[in-house]
Amino acid sequence: MPSEATEAGASLQTLDPPAVRRWSRVCADALGRARTEIDALNVFPVPDGDTGTNLHLTMLSAADALDGLPGDADAEITWHTLAHGALIGARGNSGVIVSQALRGMAEVLKLAKGGGRDLREGLVRAAEMARSAVARPVEGTVLSVLSAAARAVQDAPDELAEVARRAASAARTALGRTTGQLDVLARNGVVDAGAAGLTVILESLAAVITDTYVGRYDVPAPAARFVPDGPEDAAGQDAPGYEVMYLLEADESAVAALREELDRLGDSLVVVGGDGLWNVHVHVDDAGAAIEAGMRAGRPYRVKVVYLQAPVRAARQGDGRGVVAVAAGDGIAGLFQEAGAVVVPREPGSSPQLAAVLEAIRQAGTEVAVLPNDLGVNAVAMAAAAIAREEGIVVSVLPTKATVQGLAALAVHDPLRRFDDDVVAMTDAAGHTRHGHVWVADREAVTSAGMCRPGDVLGVIDSDVALIGTDVDAMAVKITSRMLSVSSEMVTLIVGADAGDRPARAVQDHLDSVRPDVEVVVYEGGQGGYPLLVGVE
Repeated sequence: MPSEATEAGASLQTLDPPAVRRWSRVCADALGRARTEIDALNVFPVPDGDTGTNLHLTMLSAADALDGLPGDADAEITWHTLAHGALIGARGNSGVIVSQALRGMAEVLKLAKGGGRDLREGLVRAAEMARSAVARPVEGTVLSVLSAAARAVQDAPDELAEVARRAASAARTALGRTTGQLDVLARNGVVDAGAAGLTVILESLAAVITDTYVGRYDVPAPAARFVPDGPEDAAGQDAPGYEVMYLLEADESAVAALREELDRLGDSLVVVGGDGLWNVHVHVDDAGAAIEAGMRAGRPYRVKVVYLQAPVRAARQGDGRGVVAVAAGDGIAGLFQEAGAVVVPREPGSSPQLAAVLEAIRQAGTEVAVLPNDLGVNAVAMAAAAIAREEGIVVSVLPTKATVQGLAALAVHDPLRRFDDDVVAMTDAAGHTRHGHVWVADREAVTSAGMCRPGDVLGVIDSDVALIGTDVDAMAVKITSRMLSVSSEMVTLIVGADAGDRPARAVQDHLDSVRPDVEVVVYEGGQGGYPLLVGVE
């Protein structure tokens, strides 16, 4: 039961936008005060002790999003903002589920007056959507408590306060039952941590509606202190090694296929969201495979990878300052190696395995700059960096979008500088390097320069198709000319595996006649797919 209650005031008749704002802030504050106690209950699905923290951060994101609205925002905007704020800020298994429950409430209440009947329908919809978002629902969890609250209000009068009180009371009762519903909870003498957090959320809602606020909400203490021997799932088996989360921009059809793929890879799978934006959560042994699955489905970002096992510092071959560079092509790999980087090879058009990037970071040293050298590699690099930081390695992933930017960054690398200063210098060098390439189209497509067909020669500048032509040599000259400015000092040309020397020679001859002041450097890159890579500094 709640403790330290104040005297009740007049109950609300409708859950209007100002009340929704108050609820979000009261809820975030209450979870913040109960965070440590809820963390102590956390044994399912893995004993990582962060459920209270994750729920607090999830609701704090929702409350902060609402604070950014104008004071006269209507119900539709208010509920949409609440759900969106929770979605983008959701943390952990329980936080993602709660964000989907809020989305369910929003679907009903954003177009309603906010009376008792509306809240009842919103809670029922919340329970339905939360359960459908979980690939393999388990009883004795936040889902059970949410379902109990929804059942309890189905025959309630159409009075807002009564609906809210019944939901909160049913949640509190169902919370006590979770210990007997799940073996791992019974073995450790605890209620479910996520369910405890949801109970606080519903009791906060009742407090706002009835104007009866409390200082703290009771969180049942463990019957005995739980000290896990190792990471186990509910069945007592070894749990997956990583928790992987990311936001994903993707079509609903692609997300359906992603769910199936991630369900095969691991467990504790929850995918929530809609309208092109999703929050993905899964526990897996192969974090890289989970991230790559997201990349095939759409555009993952805010990638987070967390060890689910007890932190163990991995043995490292390297010490001190180092650089890791991802390279597509033997010649490019050789260039980075000669400059002192630990190289992670990849095939053109693909990303390297997360395990390979992580091992390279460990080998490189205790302070490591990572050069992805391709937009598609960035998510894997960020995930590997997150794991390495858990091991005590200082890692910075630089925003290098192309090989030539990586080479420019590495050229100014100075291991004697402070690490932060070195990262700034390398980032600055990469940012001042324009990048482009010549590509022969292998399919029909609509580009920013018009329709292209197989066999057309494309000139790409700063990741955007700028020109379409028919001749590789002529295109190489055209895009280099476009990239040059009056302050340009050096042009770097990296020749592809099957290009021969003609494209680079054509560029050199042209620059010798029109810009003899510009230095031209040519390397054999050996990359497939792109006859010529161009960098202009």
